Amino acid sequence: MTPALDFAFEIRAHLAPTRHVGHGDGETLEFTPITGGTVTGPRLTGTVLPGGGDWSSTRGPVCQLDARYLLRAEDGAVIDIVNRGYYRLDPDCPAQDEDDGLRIAEPGVYYRTSPVFRTDAPAHRWLAGTVFVGLARPEDEERTVVIRVYALR
Repeated sequence: MTPALDFAFEIRAHLAPTRHVGHGDGETLEFTPITGGTVTGPRLTGTVLPGGGDWSSTRGPVCQLDARYLLRAEDGAVIDIVNRGYYRLDPDCPAQDEDDGLRIAEPGVYYRTSPVFRTDAPAHRWLAGTVFVGLARPEDEERTVVIRVYALR
């Protein structure tokens, strides 16, 4: 059996300029503040709350992402998200498009995340018991990150 993915929603996180934190032992640590954004899709609609951010560590050609921020669902529920993943250039990585032609991943770029959610809101508890995969891409001269979030069936 091959696992299947179902599109759940898209996160559009707006970013402030990245801040250099430090480097050592072949690693560079940076912090990128998240200033807001939107969540839209068939399973969740809402906003990205300002105040979170992404701590990224780059070692050689691989950037390890560790983002933490809050979402507010349309019904007012607050949802915590920890979104870890990797960004690297990879010439063998194909472009990925939805059936309607929407580009969801750029060719030559491996930009994937594994979001984990927490909330006590009954309507959104399904988030805390589901495995997700995110396909990400930068937009607006990298001031926005778009993450298409898919639930693993």
